[in-house]
Amino acid sequence: MKEKSPVFEENYQYYLDQLAGVDLPARGVVLGAAVDGDALLVPFFGRPHRVSPAGILGPDGLRPSYSVCIILFKYVLLCPEAAPARGPWASFRDFRDAGPLVVFFANEVEKRIAGHFQGAVDRLETAAQQLGGRAPEEPFSHDLAVQFDPLPRLSMLMLFNDRDAEFPAQCSVLFERRTEAFLDMESVAVLGHHLSGTLVEGV
Repeated sequence: MKEKSPVFEENYQYYLDQLAGVDLPARGVVLGAAVDGDALLVPFFGRPHRVSPAGILGPDGLRPSYSVCIILFKYVLLCPEAAPARGPWASFRDFRDAGPLVVFFANEVEKRIAGHFQGAVDRLETAAQQLGGRAPEEPFSHDLAVQFDPLPRLSMLMLFNDRDAEFPAQCSVLFERRTEAFLDMESVAVLGHHLSGTLVEGV
């Protein structure tokens, strides 16, 4: 399905209509987004995106991909009354309502990264750095551990072990437990898919 399909356009307009009734400055405080006139500037993997009832614009002044738009729409529209405290890491399958998407996430996010970068840890590290990845504060006993900050109040953790004589490469992508206060599970799955796609295909 092409991103300019009528269904995508209808959904895009539906979310724009919802934004029209939202107090964006108040939500910006909770979400960690700056206010710019009638819009919020929401960093997505460190790159500012302008979100307003008039539309979503990326740093290049153009509308980003449909999947990025959906993540940003949901981040603003599902904003909690207050940001929960940071907590432990959790796997996708540990979240409530993740069930129908667990297989998709395992195949299209974790196995996709593991399969593509098997035997190429250095290449994965470079790709992760280009996406704004950094070393996590806590130590992990993996060949590579990278933390990403896709949105101001949300972090992701990628843990990668390369293949050895007995096992193929393995990858786990974890989220802060509080992620479910900001995004629904479909959006979290899309966020993971964006991560794997960007790492595999390049920034």
